[in-house]
Amino acid sequence: MKLLAQLSHQLQALDERSLIRRRRTVDTPCGPRVTVDGRELLAFCSNDYLGLANHPLLVEALREGAARYGAGSGASHLISGHARPHALLEDRLADFVGAHLEQPRALTFCTGYMANLAIISGLTAGDRDAEIFSESLNHASLIDGARLSRTRVQVYPHADLAALEAMLKASNAATRLVVTDSVFSMDGDLAPLPELLALCEQHNAWLVVDDAHGFGTLGARGHGALEHFDLRSPYLVYMGTLGKAAGIGGAFVAAHQTVIETLVQKARPYIFTTAAPPAMAHALLASLDLIEGAEGAQRRAHLQALVAQLDDARTGLQLQRWQRLPSATAIQPILIGDNAETMRAGAALYEQGLWVGTIRPPTVAPGTARLRVTLCAGHSTTEVAQLSAAINALEKEWT
Repeated sequence: MKLLAQLSHQLQALDERSLIRRRRTVDTPCGPRVTVDGRELLAFCSNDYLGLANHPLLVEALREGAARYGAGSGASHLISGHARPHALLEDRLADFVGAHLEQPRALTFCTGYMANLAIISGLTAGDRDAEIFSESLNHASLIDGARLSRTRVQVYPHADLAALEAMLKASNAATRLVVTDSVFSMDGDLAPLPELLALCEQHNAWLVVDDAHGFGTLGARGHGALEHFDLRSPYLVYMGTLGKAAGIGGAFVAAHQTVIETLVQKARPYIFTTAAPPAMAHALLASLDLIEGAEGAQRRAHLQALVAQLDDARTGLQLQRWQRLPSATAIQPILIGDNAETMRAGAALYEQGLWVGTIRPPTVAPGTARLRVTLCAGHSTTEVAQLSAAINALEKEWT
């Protein structure tokens, strides 16, 4: 069959360029120590930054939520699927980040991907007088949201404020969206949000902030990048995910109540999908309490100590040929460059019982394949030292 032969040829071409992706099956709860395909591993590839995915309080809250509200929602939010826990969670989230917005309201989604599609398409779809200004390193969901909007899109170079300012000055669009990650998922660095917000306020543009990797980990109370930079503005449209630092699943958008009502009425990814199980929303209320409380503060402090440990001359990374990209967040990329060498490095670490993500194009640019080390509050200093020693030895052996 020609169609199958064509697909097989395409897969073979990916394999020849070391671009085939393979899944592994985890048999234990998410955490630093997992059993994968029957083998015990120390994992440095999860986004469970605060180590809450298997927290006993959240497991119990999820069980309690299922006992009260059942297993599923049964319909979209606008039909009959909007349960009491959804309403309570949205109120709590609006309060959680509300100090940084005006007249805040929140809207929950099943995934961060859907939330980003909803924001961009909901605010621009069908508007011929709209323009989107997208950061070059934005997550795929933001890129796809811009494509779904079918409006004009300009891409500005990474963190290049001058280039963005020139684009905004030249734009005649009535509706303008500047769209950026807060913490870039493959590099780990922070967007210059204060300067971006100043440009948006000056040029009457929305600033859409995807805080997937900052929510829960940044800020004194874990309120995310807006708290970290102490920002407040009616121009902000904020997206946070709830399956990373919050440990469960889903996402939300918070903004001025008029923005949120616009998404309710116009965002197809919100209107035409079944609501998440109410039990998840019930459990997320407990997760927010943990993040904001003393335990969350302790976990963030430990996480930052682990990040700093990678700079330690004795127990940290000491690389010569490979490059650790500058990052003060839980995402610690080690740039190798070559796809095949990156895969070999990941496989060698795996054989030593260390599971580290191997990132290749198209997720990153050609020639920038890397190991993506992610730290979480459940790791110990001894385990981070073990990882550093293994990577150091591997690079030295192959130099």
